[in-house]
Amino acid sequence: MKKLFRFCKECVAELRKVTWPSRSEVLSSVKVVFISTVVVAVILGLLDWVFTQGMNLVFAS
Repeated sequence: MKKLFRFCKECVAELRKVTWPSRSEVLSSVKVVFISTVVVAVILGLLDWVFTQGMNLVFAS
């Protein structure tokens, strides 16, 4: 049981050393991730459409 308490105490001590990002830093990071995700999704969607159209041209009867 002593090891568990020591572990928890050390975890709290380490978490106090962490420099947490500010609210504005978090929001700007979220915006970057969201925009990047949308851009990649659009690119993949366009590629899928192009390849589908190509396959339809090749295999259409």
